[in-house]
Amino acid sequence: MKRKNLGSRMRVGVWLHGVALLVSATLSGCQSPYQTLQHLSEQHDRQLEIIPTHPFPLVLGAPTMRPSASRIRVYLEGDGHAWATARQPSLDPSPRNLLTAQLAFSDPTPSIYLARPCQFFKSTNCSTAIWTNRRFAPEILSSLDHALTLIKSRYGNQEFELIGYSGGAALALLLAVKRDDVEQVQTLAGNLSPRTWTRKLKLSPLTGSLEPLDQRKKLAKIAQRHIAGADDHITPPVLMQHYLNELGSAECLQSMVLPNISHNAGWQQAWEVWRAIPLDCSSGSNL
Repeated sequence: MKRKNLGSRMRVGVWLHGVALLVSATLSGCQSPYQTLQHLSEQHDRQLEIIPTHPFPLVLGAPTMRPSASRIRVYLEGDGHAWATARQPSLDPSPRNLLTAQLAFSDPTPSIYLARPCQFFKSTNCSTAIWTNRRFAPEILSSLDHALTLIKSRYGNQEFELIGYSGGAALALLLAVKRDDVEQVQTLAGNLSPRTWTRKLKLSPLTGSLEPLDQRKKLAKIAQRHIAGADDHITPPVLMQHYLNELGSAECLQSMVLPNISHNAGWQQAWEVWRAIPLDCSSGSNL
């Protein structure tokens, strides 16, 4: 009889343990995108905050120790989870793949991560148009521009280097022609020309969005390096080549296509090498 009761208690204990594991797994699976980003930032000794830029507050990730440098790298997030299906916009554009944040948080140089409007935090100004058709609109650029001004005021840096991933590349270029303190731009799997991107991939036009190549004369004066992945089907290398052809002669321009890299995979290993290699402007364009 005692043996039977013990067996019952053991079965109950195993059942309760299984329930606990199930609940734990469910809770971890229900983490919000912001909580997931928060966990990643803590692993890299970074801190997140929501900065009051206009018209959209933005999520920023910075080192816990105040960086002191004349130049600060700012990593601009990609388009994130803009569409749930081919025809249905996502209800939350926060990226599910935190590649850009991982690149920023693991960079040993003074670096800051900057999310796009409505990613990880939604304000009353957010609507689906902000992360679909108007993802490169003037109001988007305005918030990012305001963020750079706040960063500069806080940390006292004189210059910026902008690192744009995917759609963040177009915004990095647009910010560079808007400001006079962006010394260079580097892009990874970059959407350098949204107009060409929608046309080549047969997507709907991004009505209301800005196009970097409309300011090609100013762009040609900016030091820039663009790196594409040979296996990238979202922003394929042909788009980068079109941008280079349209831009024409530039004061300092480098580009390359890396093998065995897709839109989301292979960038961490590649960037560990390229982030430490200075952009060589001694010979002008290097295509």
